[in-house]
Amino acid sequence: MAVPLFAGIATLLNPLRRKPGSGSGEFYKVCNFDMLTDGQPQLFRILADRTDAWTTYRNEPVGTVYLCKLRDDQLKVFHAACPHAGCAVDYQNDARCFHCPCHDSNFDFDGTRSPTSPSPRDLDSLEYRIADGEVWVKYQDFKAGTAEKKPTT
Repeated sequence: MAVPLFAGIATLLNPLRRKPGSGSGEFYKVCNFDMLTDGQPQLFRILADRTDAWTTYRNEPVGTVYLCKLRDDQLKVFHAACPHAGCAVDYQNDARCFHCPCHDSNFDFDGTRSPTSPSPRDLDSLEYRIADGEVWVKYQDFKAGTAEKKPTT
């Protein structure tokens, strides 16, 4: 009788023991640095292995980021979700700004929100590093709708 009880408890608790998944603040390889175009934001998907209870999914999309190559081999990296309600933002090349179609939030090329934007904060920037010609981004999700940039758990 004890064996089925312990097996049931282990089954219920297994999802709590799984490894961190998407949005957990790990560095992910995004692209080779030489793929980037100067002054033109490019959208990239973050791919990672994701574990859901007992199953591992290989190379699953866990999020998207914009990489903006600046002069002197520097980058700006932004989360592609609007901080207002979490909708996906688009880059509008003609206006040189990011736009969220859900509630008309607008952000300058540097991620700063426009004064009329309903977003409570600027686009969420992300850490990055360049190693051996590859761009790695510390991807994490942030809570939408708050003035403070706060990682989700």
